[in-house]
Amino acid sequence: MVSPGENLRINGDRLWDSIHEIAEIGPGIAGGSNRQTVTDEDAQGRALFQKWCEDAGLTMGVDEMGTMFMTRPGTDPDALPVYVGSHLDTQPTGGRYDGVLGVLAGLEIVRTLNDLDIKTKHPIVVTNWTNEEGTRFAPAMMASGVFAEQFTKEWAYAKTDAEGKTFGEELERIGWKGDEKVGSRKMHAFLELHIEQGPILEAEEKDIGVVTHGQGLSWTQVTITGKESHTGSTPMPMRKNAGLGMARVLQLVDEIAWSHKPSAVGAAGHIDIYPNSRNVIPGKAVFTVDFRSPDLSVIQDMEARLEKGAKEICDEMELEIELEKVGGFDPVTFDEKLVTSIRDAAERLGYSHMNIISGAGHDACWINRMAPTAMVMCPCVDGLSHNEAEEISKEWSTAGAEVLFHAVVEAAEIMG
Repeated sequence: MVSPGENLRINGDRLWDSIHEIAEIGPGIAGGSNRQTVTDEDAQGRALFQKWCEDAGLTMGVDEMGTMFMTRPGTDPDALPVYVGSHLDTQPTGGRYDGVLGVLAGLEIVRTLNDLDIKTKHPIVVTNWTNEEGTRFAPAMMASGVFAEQFTKEWAYAKTDAEGKTFGEELERIGWKGDEKVGSRKMHAFLELHIEQGPILEAEEKDIGVVTHGQGLSWTQVTITGKESHTGSTPMPMRKNAGLGMARVLQLVDEIAWSHKPSAVGAAGHIDIYPNSRNVIPGKAVFTVDFRSPDLSVIQDMEARLEKGAKEICDEMELEIELEKVGGFDPVTFDEKLVTSIRDAAERLGYSHMNIISGAGHDACWINRMAPTAMVMCPCVDGLSHNEAEEISKEWSTAGAEVLFHAVVEAAEIMG
Protein backbone atom coordinates (compact mmCIF):
# COMPACT_ATOMS: atom_id res chain seq x y z
CA MET A 1 0.00 0.00 0.00
CA VAL A 2 1.37 3.40 -0.98
CA SER A 3 1.13 6.22 1.57
CA PRO A 4 0.03 9.60 0.20
CA GLY A 5 2.75 12.23 -0.12
CA GLU A 6 3.07 15.07 2.37
CA ASN A 7 2.11 17.58 -0.33
CA LEU A 8 -1.40 16.10 -0.52
CA ARG A 9 -3.48 18.75 1.27
CA ILE A 10 -7.14 19.70 1.45
CA ASN A 11 -8.58 23.17 0.84
CA GLY A 12 -8.94 24.43 4.41
CA ASP A 13 -10.68 27.65 3.39
CA ARG A 14 -13.35 25.75 1.44
CA LEU A 15 -13.99 23.40 4.35
CA TRP A 16 -14.26 26.32 6.78
CA ASP A 17 -16.67 28.20 4.51
CA SER A 18 -18.88 25.11 4.14
CA ILE A 19 -19.05 24.62 7.91
CA HIS A 20 -20.30 28.16 8.42
CA GLU A 21 -22.68 28.11 5.47
CA ILE A 22 -24.57 25.09 6.77
CA ALA A 23 -24.66 26.71 10.23
CA GLU A 24 -27.02 29.30 8.74
CA ILE A 25 -29.64 26.53 8.63
CA GLY A 26 -31.13 26.06 12.09
CA PRO A 27 -29.14 28.85 13.72
CA GLY A 28 -28.99 28.98 17.49
CA ILE A 29 -29.89 32.10 19.44
CA ALA A 30 -26.26 32.69 20.48
CA GLY A 31 -24.28 31.90 17.35
CA GLY A 32 -24.42 28.12 17.47
CA SER A 33 -26.82 25.62 15.92
CA ASN A 34 -30.25 24.14 16.63
CA ARG A 35 -30.73 21.50 13.96
CA GLN A 36 -32.23 18.67 15.97
CA THR A 37 -32.77 15.32 14.35
CA VAL A 38 -35.68 14.85 11.89
CA THR A 39 -36.87 18.43 12.22
CA ASP A 40 -37.55 20.76 9.32
CA GLU A 41 -34.13 22.31 9.93
CA ASP A 42 -32.51 18.88 9.74
CA ALA A 43 -34.24 18.32 6.41
CA GLN A 44 -32.94 21.62 5.06
CA GLY A 45 -29.39 20.85 6.19
CA ARG A 46 -29.59 17.44 4.53
CA ALA A 47 -30.78 19.00 1.28
CA LEU A 48 -27.85 21.42 1.19
CA PHE A 49 -25.41 18.59 1.92
CA GLN A 50 -27.02 16.52 -0.85
CA LYS A 51 -26.59 19.38 -3.32
CA TRP A 52 -22.93 19.83 -2.43
CA CYS A 53 -22.30 16.10 -2.77
CA GLU A 54 -24.07 15.81 -6.10
CA ASP A 55 -22.14 18.85 -7.36
CA ALA A 56 -19.01 16.85 -6.46
CA GLY A 57 -20.23 13.90 -8.53
CA LEU A 58 -21.43 11.71 -5.68
CA THR A 59 -24.50 9.49 -5.89
CA MET A 60 -26.87 9.21 -2.95
CA GLY A 61 -28.31 6.27 -1.07
CA VAL A 62 -30.59 6.66 1.96
CA ASP A 63 -31.47 3.83 4.31
CA GLU A 64 -34.65 3.25 6.30
CA MET A 65 -33.22 5.19 9.26
CA GLY A 66 -32.55 8.22 7.07
CA THR A 67 -28.76 7.84 7.03
CA MET A 68 -27.25 9.42 3.91
CA PHE A 69 -24.54 7.57 1.98
CA MET A 70 -22.87 9.67 -0.75
CA THR A 71 -20.63 7.55 -2.99
CA ARG A 72 -17.58 8.37 -5.11
CA PRO A 73 -16.86 5.26 -7.21
CA GLY A 74 -13.55 3.43 -7.13
CA THR A 75 -11.71 1.82 -10.01
CA ASP A 76 -12.39 -1.72 -8.73
CA PRO A 77 -16.13 -2.50 -8.81
CA ASP A 78 -15.60 -5.41 -6.40
CA ALA A 79 -13.66 -3.45 -3.77
CA LEU A 80 -15.54 -2.64 -0.55
CA PRO A 81 -15.98 1.08 0.09
CA VAL A 82 -14.13 3.19 2.63
CA TYR A 83 -16.71 5.13 4.63
CA VAL A 84 -16.02 8.50 6.22
CA GLY A 85 -18.36 10.83 8.06
CA SER A 86 -20.21 11.74 11.22
CA HIS A 87 -23.55 13.56 11.79
CA LEU A 88 -25.28 16.81 10.87
CA ASP A 89 -27.87 16.87 13.68
CA THR A 90 -27.15 19.05 16.70
CA GLN A 91 -28.12 19.64 20.30
CA PRO A 92 -30.88 22.25 20.94
CA THR A 93 -28.12 24.67 21.92
CA GLY A 94 -25.31 23.04 19.96
CA GLY A 95 -22.15 24.39 18.44
CA ARG A 96 -21.23 24.67 14.78
CA TYR A 97 -18.61 21.91 14.70
CA ASP A 98 -19.81 18.87 16.68
CA GLY A 99 -20.48 16.23 14.02
CA VAL A 100 -20.63 18.72 11.15
CA LEU A 101 -16.83 18.91 10.91
CA GLY A 102 -16.59 15.16 10.32
CA VAL A 103 -19.26 15.09 7.60
CA LEU A 104 -17.96 18.09 5.70
CA ALA A 105 -14.35 16.96 6.03
CA GLY A 106 -15.45 13.79 4.24
CA LEU A 107 -16.95 15.93 1.48
CA GLU A 108 -13.77 18.02 1.33
CA ILE A 109 -11.74 14.84 0.80
CA VAL A 110 -13.83 14.08 -2.29
CA ARG A 111 -13.64 17.65 -3.55
CA THR A 112 -9.86 17.59 -3.23
CA LEU A 113 -9.55 14.23 -5.00
CA ASN A 114 -11.65 15.69 -7.80
CA ASP A 115 -9.47 18.82 -7.97
CA LEU A 116 -6.34 16.68 -8.27
CA ASP A 117 -7.96 14.10 -10.57
CA ILE A 118 -6.96 11.30 -8.20
CA LYS A 119 -8.73 7.97 -8.41
CA THR A 120 -8.88 5.33 -5.68
CA LYS A 121 -9.27 1.59 -5.94
CA HIS A 122 -11.98 1.49 -3.26
CA PRO A 123 -15.08 3.67 -3.46
CA ILE A 124 -15.31 6.41 -0.84
CA VAL A 125 -18.67 6.99 0.85
CA VAL A 126 -19.32 10.21 2.77
CA THR A 127 -21.86 9.46 5.48
CA ASN A 128 -24.35 11.47 7.55
CA TRP A 129 -25.67 9.25 10.34
CA THR A 130 -29.18 10.07 11.59
CA ASN A 131 -29.79 11.04 15.23
CA GLU A 132 -26.30 10.80 16.66
CA GLU A 133 -27.13 13.29 19.40
CA GLY A 134 -30.13 11.49 20.90
CA THR A 135 -31.39 14.74 22.37
CA ARG A 136 -34.87 14.64 20.85
CA PHE A 137 -35.20 10.86 20.57
CA ALA A 138 -33.08 8.80 22.97
CA PRO A 139 -30.72 7.04 22.76
CA ALA A 140 -27.78 8.72 21.08
CA MET A 141 -26.16 7.14 17.99
CA MET A 142 -29.51 5.66 17.09
CA ALA A 143 -29.13 5.05 13.34
CA SER A 144 -25.59 3.70 13.62
CA GLY A 145 -26.84 1.50 16.46
CA VAL A 146 -29.53 0.03 14.23
CA PHE A 147 -26.94 -0.40 11.48
CA ALA A 148 -24.72 -2.31 13.93
CA GLU A 149 -27.65 -4.50 15.01
CA GLN A 150 -27.73 -3.11 18.55
CA PHE A 151 -31.32 -1.84 18.18
CA THR A 152 -34.15 -2.87 15.91
CA LYS A 153 -35.56 -0.48 13.35
CA GLU A 154 -39.06 -0.94 14.79
CA TRP A 155 -37.86 -0.06 18.29
CA ALA A 156 -36.19 3.07 16.96
CA TYR A 157 -39.26 4.11 14.96
CA ALA A 158 -41.40 3.88 18.12
CA LYS A 159 -39.23 6.21 20.22
CA THR A 160 -41.06 9.39 21.19
CA ASP A 161 -40.03 12.97 21.83
CA ALA A 162 -41.29 15.30 24.58
CA GLU A 163 -44.41 16.05 22.51
CA GLY A 164 -45.23 12.37 21.95
CA LYS A 165 -44.20 12.38 18.29
CA THR A 166 -42.52 9.18 17.12
CA PHE A 167 -39.17 9.05 15.40
CA GLY A 168 -40.53 6.97 12.51
CA GLU A 169 -43.39 9.36 11.79
CA GLU A 170 -41.15 12.42 11.94
CA LEU A 171 -38.53 10.83 9.70
CA GLU A 172 -41.23 10.13 7.12
CA ARG A 173 -42.78 13.60 7.55
CA ILE A 174 -39.56 15.42 6.64
CA GLY A 175 -39.10 13.19 3.58
CA TRP A 176 -35.88 11.45 4.54
CA LYS A 177 -37.02 7.88 5.15
CA GLY A 178 -35.13 5.86 2.57
CA ASP A 179 -35.88 2.39 1.24
CA GLU A 180 -32.43 0.85 1.64
CA LYS A 181 -32.31 -1.89 4.30
CA VAL A 182 -30.36 -0.74 7.34
CA GLY A 183 -27.06 -2.55 7.76
CA SER A 184 -27.05 -4.04 4.27
CA ARG A 185 -23.84 -2.19 3.35
CA LYS A 186 -20.44 -3.80 3.82
CA MET A 187 -17.45 -1.65 4.68
CA HIS A 188 -13.74 -1.89 4.03
CA ALA A 189 -13.19 0.68 6.78
CA PHE A 190 -14.88 3.59 8.57
CA LEU A 191 -13.11 6.76 9.71
CA GLU A 192 -14.52 9.70 11.64
CA LEU A 193 -13.12 13.14 12.43
CA HIS A 194 -14.54 14.92 15.46
CA ILE A 195 -13.74 17.78 17.77
CA GLU A 196 -12.41 16.44 21.06
CA GLN A 197 -15.26 17.84 23.21
CA GLY A 198 -12.74 17.90 26.04
CA PRO A 199 -9.78 20.04 27.15
CA ILE A 200 -6.85 17.65 26.80
CA LEU A 201 -5.53 18.41 23.30
CA GLU A 202 -5.64 22.17 23.80
CA ALA A 203 -4.00 21.91 27.23
CA GLU A 204 -1.24 19.69 25.84
CA GLU A 205 -0.87 21.96 22.78
CA LYS A 206 -1.39 19.08 20.35
CA ASP A 207 -2.89 19.46 16.87
CA ILE A 208 -4.21 15.93 16.55
CA GLY A 209 -5.72 13.34 18.86
CA VAL A 210 -5.08 9.78 17.69
CA VAL A 211 -8.08 8.01 19.20
CA THR A 212 -7.11 4.56 20.41
CA HIS A 213 -10.16 3.75 22.56
CA GLY A 214 -13.64 5.03 23.35
CA GLN A 215 -15.20 5.15 26.78
CA GLY A 216 -18.12 2.88 27.50
CA LEU A 217 -21.40 4.56 28.31
CA SER A 218 -24.45 3.73 30.38
CA TRP A 219 -27.69 5.75 30.40
CA THR A 220 -30.26 4.89 33.06
CA GLN A 221 -33.57 6.74 33.15
CA VAL A 222 -34.79 7.11 36.73
CA THR A 223 -38.41 7.91 37.58
CA ILE A 224 -39.19 8.86 41.18
CA THR A 225 -42.83 9.23 42.16
CA GLY A 226 -44.05 10.95 45.29
CA LYS A 227 -47.15 13.06 45.92
CA GLU A 228 -47.92 16.55 44.69
CA SER A 229 -48.99 18.83 47.50
CA HIS A 230 -48.94 22.47 48.59
CA THR A 231 -45.49 23.79 49.51
CA GLY A 232 -46.91 26.05 52.21
CA SER A 233 -49.54 23.95 53.94
CA THR A 234 -48.09 20.44 53.85
CA PRO A 235 -46.23 19.61 57.11
CA MET A 236 -42.66 18.41 56.64
CA PRO A 237 -43.30 14.90 58.04
CA MET A 238 -46.19 14.39 55.61
CA ARG A 239 -44.35 15.27 52.42
CA LYS A 240 -43.44 12.83 49.67
CA ASN A 241 -41.04 15.07 47.73
CA ALA A 242 -39.89 13.48 44.50
CA GLY A 243 -37.58 16.45 43.87
CA LEU A 244 -35.76 15.90 47.14
CA GLY A 245 -35.47 12.20 46.34
CA MET A 246 -33.89 13.08 42.99
CA ALA A 247 -31.44 15.44 44.71
CA ARG A 248 -30.27 12.69 47.05
CA VAL A 249 -29.92 10.20 44.18
CA LEU A 250 -27.87 12.73 42.21
CA GLN A 251 -25.58 13.16 45.20
CA LEU A 252 -25.16 9.38 45.18
CA VAL A 253 -24.32 9.48 41.44
CA ASP A 254 -21.58 12.01 42.11
CA GLU A 255 -20.13 9.92 44.95
CA ILE A 256 -20.12 6.78 42.80
CA ALA A 257 -18.27 8.53 39.96
CA TRP A 258 -15.70 10.04 42.32
CA SER A 259 -15.01 6.61 43.80
CA HIS A 260 -13.62 5.53 40.41
CA LYS A 261 -11.52 8.63 39.72
CA PRO A 262 -9.82 9.74 37.57
CA SER A 263 -11.20 7.94 34.51
CA ALA A 264 -14.87 7.48 35.41
CA VAL A 265 -17.51 10.20 35.21
CA GLY A 266 -21.17 10.50 36.12
CA ALA A 267 -23.96 13.07 36.10
CA ALA A 268 -27.55 13.68 35.03
CA GLY A 269 -28.01 16.08 32.13
CA HIS A 270 -31.68 15.46 31.32
CA ILE A 271 -34.05 16.33 34.18
CA ASP A 272 -37.82 16.86 34.25
CA ILE A 273 -39.75 17.83 37.39
CA TYR A 274 -43.54 17.62 37.57
CA PRO A 275 -45.62 19.72 37.81
CA ASN A 276 -42.72 22.23 37.97
CA SER A 277 -44.79 24.86 39.76
CA ARG A 278 -43.45 27.28 42.38
CA ASN A 279 -45.91 26.31 45.10
CA VAL A 280 -46.31 22.59 44.44
CA ILE A 281 -44.05 19.96 45.97
CA PRO A 282 -42.87 17.82 43.04
CA GLY A 283 -44.86 14.63 42.63
CA LYS A 284 -42.58 13.12 39.99
CA ALA A 285 -39.00 13.48 38.84
CA VAL A 286 -37.62 11.91 35.67
CA PHE A 287 -33.90 12.11 34.94
CA THR A 288 -31.21 10.22 33.07
CA VAL A 289 -28.00 9.18 34.79
CA ASP A 290 -24.97 9.12 32.48
CA PHE A 291 -22.03 6.96 33.62
CA ARG A 292 -18.87 6.55 31.51
CA SER A 293 -15.58 4.71 31.85
CA PRO A 294 -13.05 2.98 29.58
CA ASP A 295 -13.37 -0.06 31.90
CA LEU A 296 -16.48 -2.23 31.51
CA SER A 297 -16.25 -3.60 35.06
CA VAL A 298 -16.32 -0.05 36.41
CA ILE A 299 -19.48 0.76 34.44
CA GLN A 300 -21.14 -2.39 35.74
CA ASP A 301 -20.17 -1.50 39.31
CA MET A 302 -21.57 2.03 38.94
CA GLU A 303 -24.84 0.70 37.53
CA ALA A 304 -25.24 -1.81 40.36
CA ARG A 305 -24.48 0.75 43.07
CA LEU A 306 -26.92 3.22 41.55
CA GLU A 307 -29.73 0.68 41.51
CA LYS A 308 -29.11 -0.47 45.09
CA GLY A 309 -28.48 2.97 46.56
CA ALA A 310 -31.31 4.77 44.76
CA LYS A 311 -33.84 2.18 45.90
CA GLU A 312 -32.62 2.49 49.49
CA ILE A 313 -32.97 6.28 49.35
CA CYS A 314 -36.49 6.10 47.98
CA ASP A 315 -37.59 3.38 50.38
CA GLU A 316 -36.46 5.51 53.29
CA MET A 317 -38.37 8.52 51.91
CA GLU A 318 -41.48 6.43 51.05
CA LEU A 319 -41.11 7.23 47.36
CA GLU A 320 -41.60 4.91 44.40
CA ILE A 321 -38.74 4.44 41.95
CA GLU A 322 -38.27 2.86 38.53
CA LEU A 323 -34.95 2.46 36.74
CA GLU A 324 -34.69 1.70 33.01
CA LYS A 325 -31.50 1.40 31.01
CA VAL A 326 -32.19 3.50 27.91
CA GLY A 327 -28.82 3.48 26.20
CA GLY A 328 -25.23 2.41 26.39
CA PHE A 329 -22.33 0.62 24.83
CA ASP A 330 -19.22 -1.19 25.99
CA PRO A 331 -15.77 0.42 25.86
CA VAL A 332 -14.27 0.43 22.36
CA THR A 333 -10.81 -0.47 21.04
CA PHE A 334 -10.28 0.96 17.57
CA ASP A 335 -8.56 -0.86 14.70
CA GLU A 336 -4.79 -0.94 15.26
CA LYS A 337 -3.90 -0.67 11.57
CA LEU A 338 -6.11 2.36 10.99
CA VAL A 339 -4.93 4.00 14.23
CA THR A 340 -1.36 3.58 13.03
CA SER A 341 -2.23 5.12 9.66
CA ILE A 342 -3.66 8.17 11.45
CA ARG A 343 -0.57 8.53 13.62
CA ASP A 344 1.70 8.14 10.59
CA ALA A 345 -0.32 10.74 8.67
CA ALA A 346 0.09 13.27 11.49
CA GLU A 347 3.84 12.62 11.48
CA ARG A 348 4.07 12.89 7.70
CA LEU A 349 2.18 16.17 7.66
CA GLY A 350 4.16 17.68 10.52
CA TYR A 351 1.32 17.92 13.04
CA SER A 352 1.90 17.38 16.75
CA HIS A 353 -0.20 14.53 18.10
CA MET A 354 -0.95 12.29 21.07
CA ASN A 355 -2.96 9.20 21.82
CA ILE A 356 -6.34 9.93 23.37
CA ILE A 357 -9.40 8.09 24.68
CA SER A 358 -12.71 9.50 23.50
CA GLY A 359 -14.84 10.57 26.43
CA ALA A 360 -17.94 11.02 24.28
CA GLY A 361 -19.94 8.51 22.30
CA HIS A 362 -19.68 8.60 18.51
CA ASP A 363 -21.15 6.67 15.59
CA ALA A 364 -17.70 5.11 15.15
CA CYS A 365 -18.22 3.33 18.48
CA TRP A 366 -21.07 1.26 17.01
CA ILE A 367 -19.59 0.86 13.52
CA ASN A 368 -16.44 -0.53 15.14
CA ARG A 369 -18.47 -3.71 15.67
CA MET A 370 -19.10 -4.06 11.94
CA ALA A 371 -15.85 -2.98 10.26
CA PRO A 372 -12.32 -1.74 10.98
CA THR A 373 -12.83 1.74 12.46
CA ALA A 374 -10.78 4.63 13.79
CA MET A 375 -11.15 8.28 14.76
CA VAL A 376 -9.20 11.52 14.45
CA MET A 377 -9.74 14.38 16.88
CA CYS A 378 -8.87 18.05 16.82
CA PRO A 379 -8.87 20.43 19.79
CA CYS A 380 -11.72 22.71 20.80
CA VAL A 381 -11.40 25.84 22.91
CA ASP A 382 -11.58 25.09 26.66
CA GLY A 383 -12.96 21.64 25.79
CA LEU A 384 -16.42 23.20 25.50
CA SER A 385 -19.05 21.36 23.44
CA HIS A 386 -22.83 20.86 23.41
CA ASN A 387 -22.89 24.61 23.88
CA GLU A 388 -23.40 27.45 21.39
CA ALA A 389 -20.05 28.90 22.46
CA GLU A 390 -18.24 25.80 21.13
CA GLU A 391 -15.23 27.02 19.16
CA ILE A 392 -12.36 25.68 17.07
CA SER A 393 -9.88 27.41 14.78
CA LYS A 394 -9.65 27.07 11.01
CA GLU A 395 -6.12 25.73 11.52
CA TRP A 396 -7.38 22.96 13.79
CA SER A 397 -10.13 21.96 11.37
CA THR A 398 -7.65 21.93 8.49
CA ALA A 399 -5.14 19.81 10.40
CA GLY A 400 -7.79 17.28 11.41
CA ALA A 401 -9.20 17.08 7.90
CA GLU A 402 -5.76 16.62 6.33
CA VAL A 403 -4.88 13.76 8.67
CA LEU A 404 -8.27 12.22 7.95
CA PHE A 405 -7.67 12.72 4.21
CA HIS A 406 -4.40 10.83 4.32
CA ALA A 407 -5.84 7.98 6.37
CA VAL A 408 -8.89 7.66 4.08
CA VAL A 409 -6.96 7.68 0.80
CA GLU A 410 -4.41 5.25 2.19
CA ALA A 411 -7.25 2.86 3.07
CA ALA A 412 -8.92 3.49 -0.31
CA GLU A 413 -5.59 3.02 -2.16
CA ILE A 414 -4.56 5.75 -4.59
CA MET A 415 -4.27 4.55 -8.17
CA GLY A 416 -1.29 5.75 -10.19
